[in-house]
Amino acid sequence: MLLDKPPATSTGNIPVFPVACWVLGLMAFTQLLVAGMAMATRLEDSRQVRVVEKEVLKSVVMRVPTTAAPTSTPSSSPLALAPGVISRPPAPPPLATSPSVSPTPLRTPQIADPGSERMVDEARQARVAGDMGKAVMKLEEALSRSPDDPAVHYELGVVHEQMGVFDTAADHYEKVFKMGISGAGALYELAAAKLRDGFEQPDAMLGKLSLGRVRIFNDPNAEGGQHVVLTIPVQKSPAEEIDVGEIAVSVLFFNRTSSGEIVQLEDATWVTEQWVTLPFDWAGGEESLRMNYVIPPQDKQTEHLFGDRTYYGQVVSLIYKGTVLDVQAWPRDLAARIPKPPATGPGNGMLPEFQDKLPPDFDPENPLLPALPVK
Repeated sequence: MLLDKPPATSTGNIPVFPVACWVLGLMAFTQLLVAGMAMATRLEDSRQVRVVEKEVLKSVVMRVPTTAAPTSTPSSSPLALAPGVISRPPAPPPLATSPSVSPTPLRTPQIADPGSERMVDEARQARVAGDMGKAVMKLEEALSRSPDDPAVHYELGVVHEQMGVFDTAADHYEKVFKMGISGAGALYELAAAKLRDGFEQPDAMLGKLSLGRVRIFNDPNAEGGQHVVLTIPVQKSPAEEIDVGEIAVSVLFFNRTSSGEIVQLEDATWVTEQWVTLPFDWAGGEESLRMNYVIPPQDKQTEHLFGDRTYYGQVVSLIYKGTVLDVQAWPRDLAARIPKPPATGPGNGMLPEFQDKLPPDFDPENPLLPALPVK
């Protein structure tokens, strides 16, 4: 008996294996597509520039300014200026201030040409001594060698200001001013002040600052040469304000030779000087300068060639800001030997005072210093 075959269903006709392969392939393609898109996105992001800000801590070193140790101000020493000896009171010590960082001070530029520098120095010496003609001559020669030097122009301004030629002085100050700080240094500020404040008349201090009676002591007991002590009072008007640093006392000493000739002192080492009281307080209206003049003994050969020398006299000039305010000459014939006629002052008709004994405060063992007060 023949068995009949079961009837075919629709499921049996579907190819299961090929369908599974297609499904797996589709999934693989999908994964590859997703991976490709991710790689493309990452590549695009890598092309963008990213700025990352980071805060970096940096240490800052603060240096504490140190205060320099105070230095002592040297005392004034005799300054030999041919043809005389000039004494100035020393500058007062600086006031104590709290530690601070001060700006670098301006400096006066150095004169480049040595010859011009020497002529400016000689001109300043002549100006202080009152010989304005010599000062101008030296400065004109320096100007021809260094026409653009600020020191030369400023000194020309000072000389012409003291001579009363204010237009010429202003021209030289203006040239210094136009050079600026880089070209003129400290002279720039000085020239600017001159142009801003104007010029003081040369005779503005006449009658307000003068010489007192010069006292002369010829020590007969001196050993090692002839010894003469001068006490030179400088008197000031009570209500007048003055710059102590601008006061100068010029003394020209004269000797008599054994042949009767009157000659001027040539060796400044014969003179020592000291202001009696410092700092100035003008107690009693005056301050005194004491000068010791010692003529050393000469050997026989020098005395035979040049003759013996003895003290004859002196010319004392009071100078303020380069202007001669007062003069005392003793003997009076010596007044004709000074380089410039002095301004008329109250001391011109005053005779010196001669003493036959030393002042009570004078110490022969230490003649430059006043006697210490007894407690």
